[in-house]
Amino acid sequence: MSSAYPKFKQVNFSINGTPLLKDLNLSLARGSLTVVLGPNGSGKSLFLRLCHGLLKPSDGEVLWGDSAQRPPQTMVFQKPVMLRRSAMDNIMYALRNYPKPKRVECARQALKWAGLEDIAGRMATVLSGGQQQRLAIARAWALQPEILFLDEPTASLDPGACDYVEEHVKAMHESGIQILMSTHNLAQARRLAQQIIFIQDGRVMAQQPVEEFFTQPACVEAYEFIRREFVIDESAAQRLHKEP
Repeated sequence: MSSAYPKFKQVNFSINGTPLLKDLNLSLARGSLTVVLGPNGSGKSLFLRLCHGLLKPSDGEVLWGDSAQRPPQTMVFQKPVMLRRSAMDNIMYALRNYPKPKRVECARQALKWAGLEDIAGRMATVLSGGQQQRLAIARAWALQPEILFLDEPTASLDPGACDYVEEHVKAMHESGIQILMSTHNLAQARRLAQQIIFIQDGRVMAQQPVEEFFTQPACVEAYEFIRREFVIDESAAQRLHKEP
């Protein structure tokens, strides 16, 4: 199996003839924690959905290793999808292909892992936003995917809930799960990421190790995106602005 996945080969995505993602040619390191950054409307969520297979490229291929066969994977959205069932049943439904005794045990373990044992019997749809997001991440953890996609999972959470989600994202990655996550929070990206992908106007403008991205961004667009929050090497900034 390849050491990098997924791999995009000349991928484009259009809706009604309007190009939304263009000329994607890149690979992700297997096992990485990669954060996707970019302005609103840049194509971050579309990129994650293409990776996960919720969308199909208009042109090109998304490969996993040497084929299009995806490894076990799941996705958590900014606003998690909750069934009108208890928190426990929400996880058990995700495990519906398991034998019932294993399904119950795995669901209990997932709730315990997320610190949600005390709300196991509560209706998931009435939980707070932070609890719902933790439940969605617990549900993903219960499936033990090889890769997890997170689409701005802390965008609408308070700082305490955000910290809790970050801790569990790090724990999942440390357990061996590859993570691809989008966020608008630059400080969060720097805390969590090993690698940054920067997208603007539907194009991948930069793909760099996290510290390199925040100190010596590869393009002017990335420099302008982060300069208000982080100190960037001035010589790198001058070089970028001189380049045609």
